[in-house]
Amino acid sequence: MDSLLNNITSPTFLSPIWISLKISILAGIIVVIIGTIAGYFLARKSFKGKAVVETILMLPMVLPPTVVGFLLIVIFGKNSWAGQALTWLFDRPIIFTWSAAVLAAIVVAFPLMYQSAKSGFLSIDRDIEDAARVDGANDWKVFWLISVPLASKALISGAILSFARALGEFGATLMFAGNIPGETQTIPIAIYLAIDSGQMTMAWLWVGAMIIISFIILLTIRVKE
Repeated sequence: MDSLLNNITSPTFLSPIWISLKISILAGIIVVIIGTIAGYFLARKSFKGKAVVETILMLPMVLPPTVVGFLLIVIFGKNSWAGQALTWLFDRPIIFTWSAAVLAAIVVAFPLMYQSAKSGFLSIDRDIEDAARVDGANDWKVFWLISVPLASKALISGAILSFARALGEFGATLMFAGNIPGETQTIPIAIYLAIDSGQMTMAWLWVGAMIIISFIILLTIRVKE
C-alpha cells in the first residue's frame, strides 16, 4: 500500500497528468474559439468550393495520427516557411516543444468542435436571427446574444469532446512534439513507454487516471443533455 501511495504521489506519475491537462485545456480553449467561428461562418455562408474547405477541415478526424504528425513536421518543420517564421518569433523551432504538443492537440480536436458547432448553428431558426437584425442588432450582437445561446448545448458538447480528444492524443504528439519528460510526455505516451519497458504498475495507474478523467468528461455530457 505504501508503495502504491508513493507511486501515485511521485513526480514521475503526476507529471504526465499535469502536462496532459495543461495541453488539453489550452488546446480546448483555442479549438472552441476557432471551431465556433468556423462552424458559424460555414453554417451561414454558401460559396464555391465550400465542400472542399469543409472536407479539409474534417480530414484530421479520419487521417491516421502518424499522418497528421508527419504533415505537421512538414508544415512547421525548421525548413518550411511557417517553421522559420515561428523560429524567428519564438527564437527556437516549435518542433519537439510543449507548443508543438498543443498544436498537435488543436489539429486533431478541431473537427469535433467544428462539426458540433456547425450542427448547433444549423438547428437555429433563421427567422429568430433575422428578427433580431430587424430590431437593430448588428451581426456581432446576433451571433453573441442570439446564435451562441441557442446553440449552447451543441457548443458545450463539442467543447467537452474536443477536450477529451486532445487529452487522448498520442500519435501526432509523439511524432511532432516527441517524448520529453516534464515537457511533452503526456499520459498516452507515458502509458506506451511504461508498457514497453515492463513498468506495468505505472501503466495501470496512468490507465486508471485516464479512465477516471474520461468517465467524468462523458458523465458531464450526459448531465448537460
